[in-house]
Amino acid sequence: MAQSKENTPAIVMFPFMAQGHIIPFLALSLQIEQRGFDIIFVNTPLNIKKLRQSIPPSSAIRLREIPYDSSCYPGLPPAVENTDVLPPHLIFPFIESSISLKPAFRHLVSDLVRGGAPPLAVVADMFFGWSAEIAREFGVFHAIFSSAGGFGIGCYCSLWLNMPHRKTNSPEFFLPDFQEAGLIHLTQLAPSISAADGSDTDTKSVFMRKNILEWSDSDGVLFNSVEELDKIGLDYFRRITGRNVWPVGPIFLTGDNRKISRISPEKCTEWLDTKPTNSVLFVSFGSNNTISASQMMQLGRALERATNTHFIWVVRPPLGFDITAEFKAKEWLPEGFMQRVVVAQNRGLVVVQWAPQVEILLHESVGAFLTHCGWNSVLESLSRGVPLIGWPMAAEQFFNAKFLEEEVGVCVEVARGVGFEVRCEDLVEKIEMVMGESEKGMEMRRKAGEVKKMIEDAVRDDGDFEGSSVVAMDEFLNAVLLKKQKMEEKILFTEET
Repeated sequence: MAQSKENTPAIVMFPFMAQGHIIPFLALSLQIEQRGFDIIFVNTPLNIKKLRQSIPPSSAIRLREIPYDSSCYPGLPPAVENTDVLPPHLIFPFIESSISLKPAFRHLVSDLVRGGAPPLAVVADMFFGWSAEIAREFGVFHAIFSSAGGFGIGCYCSLWLNMPHRKTNSPEFFLPDFQEAGLIHLTQLAPSISAADGSDTDTKSVFMRKNILEWSDSDGVLFNSVEELDKIGLDYFRRITGRNVWPVGPIFLTGDNRKISRISPEKCTEWLDTKPTNSVLFVSFGSNNTISASQMMQLGRALERATNTHFIWVVRPPLGFDITAEFKAKEWLPEGFMQRVVVAQNRGLVVVQWAPQVEILLHESVGAFLTHCGWNSVLESLSRGVPLIGWPMAAEQFFNAKFLEEEVGVCVEVARGVGFEVRCEDLVEKIEMVMGESEKGMEMRRKAGEVKKMIEDAVRDDGDFEGSSVVAMDEFLNAVLLKKQKMEEKILFTEET
């Protein structure tokens, strides 16, 4: 790492402890650093240890640890500091437990202020609405950063704030403060929302409502999104928070150095080079998700039956098994699948746990991405003009899929969550429709190309033109500096009087 400036005021970056949050925060930190700002990156010890391997040698980002002990919370296993190793039913308890970081984070900010280098700003995770109170206490600029898009998180937040599904007997309903999102179906609700009743004794509802309402105490909200793509959702947050909303996306790390993959980018590229253009389906469900054993079996059969489609499939043990354990292909994939499809026919690569996603999506052989519709994956795919086959699993992913299919036209949904009964025939139909020369498939590729151009324009900065994301970043950083100037003038005025 480059030499850091320990006593220089910096922007403090503070993500939730999950790869899908830490990675965009690091990417945003690197972008802000390139604009001449110093960065302090805060997280728990194990996450900081992993991060040291991801920071480029040229960067002077300062890493700071704050303590966290999962063993203090009923149901959470000991020594857990990241959602990567948690089963789905423990994700929300882990989110709730993060409030325990508040005293340590306040102490960190206090130490920076007392040391003569108060932060220029605190940029905190969407789950850390409480951090606005700490920033305000010390007169520091505060922003929330959502690594997800405006539409999906808008639906997610509106559900927590209003609980509309508890006020109707219909399986479909509108969101009272976000009707432009269209009809929502009960099957699009994450289990945590479905189980919540909105009462004062429901800890999930109490936590999420308080957290979302605390966004309004912030100076503004940054989104990993693009204004032209996501205006409906961004305008929702402008309306409900009354604060500035800065879409600065796409924010993601290049080189896919997020994890050590079981297969090298070079080997993937070598294999992809042997396949025709748009003939490969990439299948991956993100860092925290897996599907049920029966779903995995049906998907394996579908990939084998879609005879004109090659594939790269990132697999993990199915639901109910340790997600980090050894993958048992003979038990969880169709009998003889690896020998027939992967070895004899050379139609696919089966990669355990992780694959170099960015390099794969960049290759011209990739024709579509079967994904959980996590926003990081969505942006990585659309930035390269690759259409999506949606299989949302959790949180706002269901609404990302809805948005991408109904509003943008670059996605077709094949399943919802791990309780959804999938049939091989239905999967084959959707895969062949998107991957083949059907009118629908060609239209999706055309629209994905338009979104790619939209994203390229948003980050364009060539002297003659500044894209919307470039302008939004400028406005955010100018707001940070303006608050610093006002605070300095206030202190000077106080001293003079």
